[in-house]
Amino acid sequence: MHDALLDAIDSAWLRRFRPRLRNWYTAHARDLPWRRTRDPYRIWISEIMLQQTTVAAVIPYYRRFLDRFPTVRKLAAAEESDVLRLWEGLGYYSRARNIHRAAQKIVQEHRARFPTDVHTLQTLPGIGRYTAGAIASFAFDQPAPILEANTLRLYSRLLGFDRDPRSASGQKLLWEFGQRILPKSSPGQFNQALIELGASLCAPTDPNCRACPVALVCRAFREGRQQEIPFRSRRQQITEVVEVSLAVRKSGRYLLRQRGDQERWAGMWDFPRFEIAGQGNGAPTATQRRKLVDQLAQSTGIDAELGSVLTEIRHSVTRYRIRLLCLEAAHRGGRLHRRNGPQQWVAPRDFYKFPLSVTGRKLAGMLANQQ
Repeated sequence: MHDALLDAIDSAWLRRFRPRLRNWYTAHARDLPWRRTRDPYRIWISEIMLQQTTVAAVIPYYRRFLDRFPTVRKLAAAEESDVLRLWEGLGYYSRARNIHRAAQKIVQEHRARFPTDVHTLQTLPGIGRYTAGAIASFAFDQPAPILEANTLRLYSRLLGFDRDPRSASGQKLLWEFGQRILPKSSPGQFNQALIELGASLCAPTDPNCRACPVALVCRAFREGRQQEIPFRSRRQQITEVVEVSLAVRKSGRYLLRQRGDQERWAGMWDFPRFEIAGQGNGAPTATQRRKLVDQLAQSTGIDAELGSVLTEIRHSVTRYRIRLLCLEAAHRGGRLHRRNGPQQWVAPRDFYKFPLSVTGRKLAGMLANQQ
């Protein structure tokens, strides 16, 4: 079946597809800052930031990041905490840690020069096949195919592929399609056009097929199946979680700890945070409070008296919907140990120096405003 779908992509199909897409892109492409450069460093930063993040959210981060780290050498020489601080709010912080490690590898092993081929690019931390193809084609005009969320949807509809595009066989088909449609002339711009079309007109729901320049060669459009393609897997079940963040105070300073490599938001700093059983809407029970005091002592080495709930923050992380209760607490004794990573007493005026989780930053802002 897959071979039959690809067999339809012959020279006649390509003669209809390629010029229509190019002309549309010339007339309708958004003016995005990373499209004004062929610098592989800047293209790389934009591609990593755009993973699981919207264009509108990325633009200010992209500009601030490059103002602070204008070259790969500057990024490689930075402290990881400085990199994470500039990434704060973008989420998926492993991306920031990987670009820091990748920058160091580029400087140490490639003399600060970006590899130009897809294979070598994929040896860098955090760079997979798509990102490698994007850098190779956008920066060096290499004929490297690309496949990400927008083009996965676009390719599936063009081919009329109604099975799971994320399965091994689906990925094989779509990567091969991406390779077949690339022209020899300006493949980087052509890849940009594919992404733009998928992002703007070929939307997940209610695609604007009337305005699409390649609707006439789209099998899903021809068969009236745009809404059912691509195949949608069953959504993950949402898990409700209740957590407590403790604002432990000692002599006007609050306890912060750096989250470990195996924890969510690894490398970021946060207030001591623990999950509690139950999904109620009230404050922690007396039993839960005693357990929280024990957990705090085990993880930090200190004893504290828990106070009232300062605020409640609701947020989501992947398949978890989290209800976070932020409690005040007073230090009663004990000394910090480092068995669970770096910990530090920090004055509210110095919170800005630490890369905090989004919820940690909200609590820090509340505490600072109370001073």
